[in-house]
Amino acid sequence: MIQINNLLKTFNKNTAVDIPSLTINKGEVVGFIGNNGAGKTTTFRLILDLLQTDTGNVFINGVDVVKNEDWKSYTGSFIDSNFLIDFFTPQEYFTFTGKVYRLNANEVKERLTKFEKFMNGEILNEKKHIRHFSSGNRQKIGIVAAMMIQPEILILDEPFNFLDPSSQIEMKQLLQWLNTQFGTTVLISSHNLNYIHDVSSRILLMEKGVIIKDVINKSAENIADIYQYFNQ
Repeated sequence: MIQINNLLKTFNKNTAVDIPSLTINKGEVVGFIGNNGAGKTTTFRLILDLLQTDTGNVFINGVDVVKNEDWKSYTGSFIDSNFLIDFFTPQEYFTFTGKVYRLNANEVKERLTKFEKFMNGEILNEKKHIRHFSSGNRQKIGIVAAMMIQPEILILDEPFNFLDPSSQIEMKQLLQWLNTQFGTTVLISSHNLNYIHDVSSRILLMEKGVIIKDVINKSAENIADIYQYFNQ
């Protein structure tokens, strides 16, 4: 589903991402783990064509993301709060997102019911602009909008940040539901191995822009190796 070839991105001669080859198959839940500055966010931005590559290509379903935008119609993502429209209310933002993905008002309303527990009565029907919400609720708004479209591909950068423990648990359940119910291919990042381990079928450990470990079999030995890396 996603194929990366010879992907290189540098900033001021410092390598941010250097991935010679990576294939992510349909239906995988891939967790990108690494310390701050490991290249996780930059990799996601390159996949989403939000940054121009120095060299290399990203293909989704065999199509170069730079040369064709069809992949956007079935891809949901939330990288940071810059994705939001601050002068909208949450309901206006969900309605707008629905229109972009050709969902009518009733479809948006129906799909949002799945996320009521996650939003905890603090987002829907609130008559204030998104900019006035807490960081945690702003994050929830972006995540819900990305999930609401029931995408074939979902990309979330540090989705557990700013969430309280109960919301983190609900978040894991929603990711599993999307993957199981719709076969969604999920890419998530975190610097917390516990979160990644719980939800991912595959773990990619990044350091200085390079994938240094690709764990498909989450055996105790493989996971112990990753924990050891962070404990060095």
